[in-house]
Amino acid sequence: MKNHLPFALMITLGALTSSFAQNVAIVNGKAVPKSRVEALAQQVARSGRPVTPEVESQIKDEVIAREVFMQEAQKKGLDATDDYRSQLELARQTILIRELFAEFQKNNPVTEADIRAEFDKFVSANSGKEYRARHILVEKEDQAKAIIAGIKKGQKFEEIAKKQSKDPGSGANGGDLDWASPGNFVKEFSEAMMGLKKGQMTDVAVKTQFGYHIIRLDDLREAQLPKFDDVKPQIAQQLTQTKMNNYQQDLRSKAKVE
Repeated sequence: MKNHLPFALMITLGALTSSFAQNVAIVNGKAVPKSRVEALAQQVARSGRPVTPEVESQIKDEVIAREVFMQEAQKKGLDATDDYRSQLELARQTILIRELFAEFQKNNPVTEADIRAEFDKFVSANSGKEYRARHILVEKEDQAKAIIAGIKKGQKFEEIAKKQSKDPGSGANGGDLDWASPGNFVKEFSEAMMGLKKGQMTDVAVKTQFGYHIIRLDDLREAQLPKFDDVKPQIAQQLTQTKMNNYQQDLRSKAKVE
């Protein structure tokens, strides 16, 4: 004759089996739901780390440890302090705002057409010639005239730039401005630079809002522009950030703040 478990015990075992199916563990009699493991695993995945079986096991251990520590903190009444409540409110705000921005990005993605249009705009603005020039920047016209006269007598442009130029960035490099398109400079400077031949220096100082410039053109070439695929990720990131900044600014401008 077969032994049968009492019906009440079968019900209890069934409930326990269902409970363990829904929970990752029971800590001090309190169920720890698997949803916590899933939520933490999603955070790990969003960070770019693959959730392997080993990582999943670590996540389960972490969730159980958190429950142990949380229960101990609650025993001590730490969840009733003003500091805890303040931090909890800040955390709530952070999570909610993150969800708001995530929803906006999901509903307003940067498209391939957006990226291509931005790239084409960049190409249009930077195509043509690139110039490699040097300059010496001084405050007064008389200084500039004396420097030009000295260079024509054989003094080294680079050495004078290091000693006298007001532009610390290029001055330390002998006045070298590296390769750049004319659009990188103020109008007066770029027009004077483009009027020079390779190796030629301006006969008179060029006045701009920064002072007086003595300019020498060392070389020129066709603009070296990056390929679309090489800069596509950077452009996408830039456009995404711009959209987000505009969205945030729009919300702030519409808000009634008293």
